[in-house]
Amino acid sequence: MDWKLEGSTQKAESPVQQGQDGILEETGEDGLPEGFHLLQIDAEGECQEGETLAAGRTAWCSELSRLAGQIRRLYGSNKKADRPFWICLTGFTTDSPIYEECLRMNDGFSSYLLDITEEDCFSLFPLETLVYLTPDSEHALEDVDLNKVYILGGLVDESIQKKVTFQKAREYCVKTARLPIQEYMVRNHNGKNYHSEILAINQVFDILSTYLETHNWPEALKKGVSSGKGYILRNSVE
Repeated sequence: MDWKLEGSTQKAESPVQQGQDGILEETGEDGLPEGFHLLQIDAEGECQEGETLAAGRTAWCSELSRLAGQIRRLYGSNKKADRPFWICLTGFTTDSPIYEECLRMNDGFSSYLLDITEEDCFSLFPLETLVYLTPDSEHALEDVDLNKVYILGGLVDESIQKKVTFQKAREYCVKTARLPIQEYMVRNHNGKNYHSEILAINQVFDILSTYLETHNWPEALKKGVSSGKGYILRNSVE
């Protein structure tokens, strides 16, 4: 995503790119971006009966609504930020289901101060400026470089698609990074034995935005990684 403060015509220093590939927050990151197409194939390809197909369609629409809601929360957080990002939603077509869902769910979406383009991030920006944020990366994000464009994926996919964003970045020889959850947090014992580093796009944004203001990763991670993810800050157990 890239960002622009509402009410201002100046772009902020640090861009973050909202890409078409990524993972939505887990449930339990034609005219469609690739991620939606993957979900559609899986839902219809495995369905043998009309009822099952309808159920798959319902789940897909539900995921579209979740992503639209995350975009709204992300935009709201950016409006309140002391150092807002310039937002660019890529892979968005005005006749796509996700665009229509954003219009339906988010009052004033058509007037949001952000850029929306049908182009993908790999053709829109110089490849050397891109950093694809993915939990599959081997490299922990150490800092937010104001000269880089950070890509947050918005892939809706309930099938087992491993490392989709990571493989996409490698295909275009784009740098990848993961949030430094492993460096500053530890697994918290819980009854469900559940631990996940997969975050919704608005949670990832809250972490980046807080870090840009504080330059403090523990504080930033505390802001975006909810207790339900099964991680706590290291100093919380020392």
